[in-house]
Amino acid sequence: MDVSHILDELNEAQRQAVTSESQHTLVLAGAGSGKTRVLIHRLAWLIQVQHVSPMSVLAVTFTNKAAGEMRARAQNLLQVSARPMWIGTFHGIAHRLLRMHWQEAGLQENFQILDADDQHRVLRRLIKEEGMDENQWPARQAQWYINARKDEGQRPDAIEHMGHPMTATWVHIYQLYQDYCNRAGLVDFADLLLRAHELWLHNPSLLDHYRNRMTHLLVDEFQDTNAIQYAWIRLLAGDSGSVLVVGDDDQSIYGWRGAQVENVQHFSRDYSAVQTIKLEQNYRSTATILDAANAVIANNEDRMGKKLWTAGDKGQPITLYAAFNEQDEARYVIEQIEQWLSRGRRAEEVAIVYRTTAQSRLFEEYLLRASVAYRVYGGQRFFERAEIRDALAYLRLVQNPNDDAAIERVINTPTRGIGQKTLSTLRLQARESSLPLWQAAQHCIQQNVLPPRALGAVHGFIELISGMRERMADWTLGKQMQAVIEDSKLVTQYEKEPREKMESRVENLSELVNAADAFVLPFEDEEAGMTELQSFLSHAALEAGETQGEAWDDCVQLMTLHSAKGLEFPLLFIAGMEDGLFPHQRSVTEAGDRLEEERRLCYVGMTRAREQLCLSYAESRRMYGSQSHNRPSRFLQEIPSELMQEVRPRMQVQRPWASHKAPVYKKSNSNIKQDWPFQLGASVRHRKFGDGTVISFEGSGEHTRVQVNFHRTGAKWLVLAYANLSAV
Repeated sequence: MDVSHILDELNEAQRQAVTSESQHTLVLAGAGSGKTRVLIHRLAWLIQVQHVSPMSVLAVTFTNKAAGEMRARAQNLLQVSARPMWIGTFHGIAHRLLRMHWQEAGLQENFQILDADDQHRVLRRLIKEEGMDENQWPARQAQWYINARKDEGQRPDAIEHMGHPMTATWVHIYQLYQDYCNRAGLVDFADLLLRAHELWLHNPSLLDHYRNRMTHLLVDEFQDTNAIQYAWIRLLAGDSGSVLVVGDDDQSIYGWRGAQVENVQHFSRDYSAVQTIKLEQNYRSTATILDAANAVIANNEDRMGKKLWTAGDKGQPITLYAAFNEQDEARYVIEQIEQWLSRGRRAEEVAIVYRTTAQSRLFEEYLLRASVAYRVYGGQRFFERAEIRDALAYLRLVQNPNDDAAIERVINTPTRGIGQKTLSTLRLQARESSLPLWQAAQHCIQQNVLPPRALGAVHGFIELISGMRERMADWTLGKQMQAVIEDSKLVTQYEKEPREKMESRVENLSELVNAADAFVLPFEDEEAGMTELQSFLSHAALEAGETQGEAWDDCVQLMTLHSAKGLEFPLLFIAGMEDGLFPHQRSVTEAGDRLEEERRLCYVGMTRAREQLCLSYAESRRMYGSQSHNRPSRFLQEIPSELMQEVRPRMQVQRPWASHKAPVYKKSNSNIKQDWPFQLGASVRHRKFGDGTVISFEGSGEHTRVQVNFHRTGAKWLVLAYANLSAV
C-alpha cells in the first residue's frame, strides 16, 4: 500500500512517532513541534496501514475546538467520514458513555449536566439551609474542595478526616451536595469523569467490552491530565491496549486546577517497554526566541529534558523595556503596536500577555486612546451569558421539570411574585419529603400550605412549564427555543436595563434561537439514544464549561499567560516581568513545585511568539491600591544577555536592569544641561487636576513639557514653566 501521503512532510522524529510499533509510546512534543500533525497521522497510520478499525481507536483531548480540528483533519487525510470515530474531549466522551449506559451508572435517564455557575448556586443554598455561617464555609471554597476530591477519584465516604473538624465539615457538605445531585438527576463536570471511571470499575463485563473494542488509545496534552483522567485511561487500556500519549512536561501549567505533570514522568513507570520519542524541531519561532526559552526552562530541575531548535532564521533580538511605572509600560507597548500597524501589519497578529487579569486595565485604556481595536481573550462565552442561561433553564424544564437547579434559576425570572420566603417553604417541603422542587411545589398547591398570593404565583409557574411541555412535544428545536423565550416573557426582565445592554441581550437570545434551529444531532449522541433536545442542552453545558476563548476579528489580543497556551502571534508582549508579579508572589513563598510551574508558564509565554518577543517590567507599580517597588523577574536573569536588546526609555534614561540600579539621567544635548525638578515616576500635585505621576518629558528650557498621568482625569501634557506642579 502506498503510504507516502501519510508520511509526507513529516520530519524524522515525527515519522518515528507515527509508525511506532511499541505497545506504549510517549511522545515528548515541544512547543510548536507539530504534535497535532503527529496524532492525526498516527490515526491514519493505524487505520490505513495497520488495518485497525476506526471504531477501535479512541482519541482524546481537552477542548471541543481541538477535538473538532482533530476530527476534521482526520477525515480530510483518510477521505472517510470521521463520525463513527471516538474523537473528543475527556468530558465529552465520558458524557457519551454515561448516556449510553445510564442504568449501569446509577443515573436517571434524562440526567442534566450542572455547570459551574449552577453548582455554586446549589452549594450556597445547601450551606444556608444547614444553618452554617456562609463566611466561614463559603460556597466557592466548597465547590473547589468537592471538585478537587472528585478529580482525585474520592467520594465522601472514602475521605478520611481523622476526627479533624474542618475536614469533617467539608466532607459533610460534599455528602449533602452529592445527595442533592442524586435526587435531582444532576451531574457536574468533575462527576462526568468520576462516574465514567466508576462505570467501568463497577461493571467488569462492560469494561471488557470496551477494552476489546477500543484497542488503541491516543491522548493529547497528556501533561494536563489529572488523577482521575489518568486512572480512566489506565483502566481502559488494561494489559492489552496500546497507548500513545503526546505531552510536554515543560508546558504543564495547570497544577492549580488538578493537572499532574507527574503523569508524564510516571508513564514509563506505569507501562512496560515504553518507547520515548522527542519532538524538538520547532516550526513556529525564530532561533533567538527558542534559545531564550530553552535557557529559561533549563533552570527547572525535575524535567525529562529536550531542546527546541529550528531550521529557520535567527530572527531579531528579544527587546526588554525597563519602564518607570505601569503607565510608562503601557505607553511604550501601545507605541510599539502603532509602529507595527504603520508598517502594514495587522492588529490580530499582536498579543499582550500578563500574569494577572488586573493588568489588562491600563493596556485597554491606552489602546482606547490610540483608537486601536482590541479584545480581552477568554472573556465571557456565549453560553455563559445570563440571558442565555435563563432561556436554557426554561428549556431544561421542558426536558425535565425535576431539574431543581433550573427551577431555582427561573422560578422568579422574570419576577412573578415568588419571593425567598415562598421558595424557602418549597425547599423545606422538598427536603422533608425527599422530593424534587417541582413535585414539592405541586404538593404545596394540593395541600394549600402557601398564602393565596404565593399559591397563585407558584401555580402559574407550574402551569407555564406544563403548558410548554404539552405543546412543544413534536416541535422542532428552533421553534421550541423561540416559544420558550416568548412564553416566559424573559425580555421583560431586561427592559429596565440601559437600552444598549437590553438590545445586546435580545440579540443574544435571537442568536440562541438560530443556534437551536441550526443544531444537528451528532452521530455519537444519536448512538447514545439522545433526543435532539437532550443533545443540544448537553452541548450548551459542555461548551460553557470550557475556558477556550471565541474567535476574533482584526484586533489586538489581551490575555493572561494561562489563556495564551495553544496560541501563537507574530508580535508578542509579556508585561509585568517582576518578582512578586511574575513569578507570582505565592510561588516564591509557598513550598513545592509552584516556582517551577511559574517558570514553565514563562516558557509557554515566550514560545507563543513567532517573529518578535518584547518583554517589559516596571520599577514602580501601583496595584490593588498600593505602590510596590519590585525587582526585575528572576526569569529575565536566566536569558543570555546576547539574545536581548535593552530599549532605552524616553530622555535617554539608563537603567541597567541586571543590577537594578536607580535611573541615571543624561543630557539629551551635549550643550544643554537638563535640570528636571521632578524625576520620572515622581508623584506630583496640580491645583486643577489633582494628584498624578510623571511619566515623560520632552523639549528643553522654557519649552519643556511634562506628561503627567492624573488619577482622576488621565494623562495630560503640561508646559513645565506654567504647570505649577508640586511634589506630593
